[in-house]
Amino acid sequence: MRIGEVAEKSGVSVRALRYYEEQGLLVASRSAGGQRRYPEDAVERVRLIQQLYAAGLTSKTILQLLPCVDSGRVTSTLLRRLAEERDRIDQRISELLEARNRLDGVIATAMEPGPGCVHVDT
Repeated sequence: MRIGEVAEKSGVSVRALRYYEEQGLLVASRSAGGQRRYPEDAVERVRLIQQLYAAGLTSKTILQLLPCVDSGRVTSTLLRRLAEERDRIDQRISELLEARNRLDGVIATAMEPGPGCVHVDT
């Protein structure tokens, strides 16, 4: 699959795919003309990489994790690191939920202001 196809199907830019390749996260062969050729599972790999980045993992951690995803085997060191990442994500989720709850309170107050408060449309 050519780089443009992978980019389109996975929803990432060609530039991002090149970066993933530079980081060792994605592997491409080269055609006789020098064009990148990706395996059929590249789209799923890119989506996984995107999810891991979105979760806050670094490219270094993702690079350590990908062989484990492929083989189903995880070292104890990496397992501890992943547990730490999970705990960090859980903390971030808690913080985001707290922020959402505060916004809900502000919205509720704005929808039905108490005495001395006025709802103002702008």
